[in-house]
Amino acid sequence: MNQRVIRKQALENLVRRIQNQILKLQKISNRFSWYRLIIFFGGLGIGFLIYWYHVTLSWIIIGITLLVFNIVAYFHRQIEFSLKKHQIWLELKRTHIARMTLDWANIPAVPFSKSLIDHPFAVDLDITGERSLHQLIDLTVSQNGSQRLLNWLLETEPDIENIQQRQSIIRELRPLAHFRDRLILIFKLVSEERLDSKTLLSWLRSTDSVSTLPRTLFITGSLCVITLTLLLLHLLNMIPAYWLISLGLYIGIYFFNRRHLTTLLEDTILLDTELKKTKAIFRYLEQFNYQNNENLAHLCSPFLDKSSRPSTQLKNLTYIMIAIGLRHNYLLGTFLNLISPWDFFWAYRLGKAKQRLAGHFPEWLELAFKLEALISLANFAYLNPDYAFPEINLQKNNVPFLAEHLGHPLLPPEQKICNDFQVIKFGEIILITGSNMAGKSTFLRTLGINLCLAYAGAPVNASHFQTRLFRVFCCIQVADSVTGGFSQFYAEVKRLSRLLDLLASAQTLPVFFLIDEIFKGTNNRERLIGSRSYIKNVIHQKGLGVITTHDLELTKLAENFTNIHNYHFREEVIAGKMVFDYQLRHGPCPTTNALKIMRLEGLPVEEF
Repeated sequence: MNQRVIRKQALENLVRRIQNQILKLQKISNRFSWYRLIIFFGGLGIGFLIYWYHVTLSWIIIGITLLVFNIVAYFHRQIEFSLKKHQIWLELKRTHIARMTLDWANIPAVPFSKSLIDHPFAVDLDITGERSLHQLIDLTVSQNGSQRLLNWLLETEPDIENIQQRQSIIRELRPLAHFRDRLILIFKLVSEERLDSKTLLSWLRSTDSVSTLPRTLFITGSLCVITLTLLLLHLLNMIPAYWLISLGLYIGIYFFNRRHLTTLLEDTILLDTELKKTKAIFRYLEQFNYQNNENLAHLCSPFLDKSSRPSTQLKNLTYIMIAIGLRHNYLLGTFLNLISPWDFFWAYRLGKAKQRLAGHFPEWLELAFKLEALISLANFAYLNPDYAFPEINLQKNNVPFLAEHLGHPLLPPEQKICNDFQVIKFGEIILITGSNMAGKSTFLRTLGINLCLAYAGAPVNASHFQTRLFRVFCCIQVADSVTGGFSQFYAEVKRLSRLLDLLASAQTLPVFFLIDEIFKGTNNRERLIGSRSYIKNVIHQKGLGVITTHDLELTKLAENFTNIHNYHFREEVIAGKMVFDYQLRHGPCPTTNALKIMRLEGLPVEEF
């Protein structure tokens, strides 16, 4: 039994235990609901009955009833909170199992992203969209974290320092399953929706001026003191009602600045809601014991500095927002503003807190988004223990690409066939021939998607994976454009032209290109001529590539060019059915299957 099966069984056993605990909590919660009903109506009923005989005893019973009711209600809320935690925990573990088994119906959808039709490989390799690599991996709770993860998977200029840094943190995060899941649980206890930082960041970047508030605060504060002093002297019959004059001036200044104050203070409720989401996550990152996880601790170091960590900065802001919240009660707000410059004072404090926070909060969010993306990749590594971390080689004497037992991460394990593959030197072209449905296109996607994982810092679907840094470029899933007026063939020509430009560019990184069924949109004669010319042009250029084709004539190029190598996939007909083993073999394909498929489906085929 391999590690992956063991891990899956452990998750399934945990799901069953959580389900049993949820059933117990639901029964306890139901009992507490009855307790609350009985205590409330029973206690009040007895109290009212006794009222006619003993008023004092009646009020004592009603008071005790309300006290007991509130105590029971408190414990009931605790049980309901625990029930909610277990339900979220259950859903999270079920999602992990769904990711292991590629049960797409139970893998949450990812946020909508803009069209990536012009990206070098996003569409071709199923990196984004439904049933994509992004959807399979994404565990983030924020829009920004999800986009950060996608950006890593779509990296067109991989950087060795970033890759190695991510790898080191992912290696530390991989065994920390409780840490990863706990962060997600904490957030979802506060909000079921994805975190959108735009509200908070736009508030921090807003230019609401507080420069005039100190002067206005001094004037209004002075008027309040004067008003209260004059009122006291008037109540002592020492002076006339001069306090009405100072009060009128104060009210005039207040209403003159009311619009500006409202602008400063009106978003506090929304901001409080958004801050709760981030505070819960920041607090957990502050309190976690990082022990020997040096790279993770270094990443989270801004959360560990006692003088500037989030809890210290946000505590003051919380008090300010509570004080501002009191003004939303009309009577209380009016009273507070009559006896003091309440709104002016807290608007001033809010502005100062905002200035302090603007220097730290974007950095905290940036780290949180980065950590989210790393957690998603670490969870992917944890759920696939048989995947290997790639070796990124920069030495020129090493082979550019080598993979052992290479598979496609979006194929179910029971259907997946893995292959060994290597490219000995730069400038080589690998020609893969084979029958329809034999696995040529899937193999191209297997190469490309694992390179994307490697450059994101994640483990790859291989037992051993060694590669140089490449700019990946694909011409696999080329579609026509009705609105643009492009045929599929013309769209393919434009894309292959982009590849030539990329190969000829002055950029330092070589190109790893993947072309499926080159020039498949034209007739046999022109396809053969065009394909030969194109392949001859890209040989010895700054890169290497794999090209699939049905044209067996192209395999003869290997006789004249030492940098061209032939591989193939084959099939057999057993008991009237096509059987594919999806194993990559050396040499050109010795068989074709188009006519066989036609005959098997009952189409008329002439003998030659």
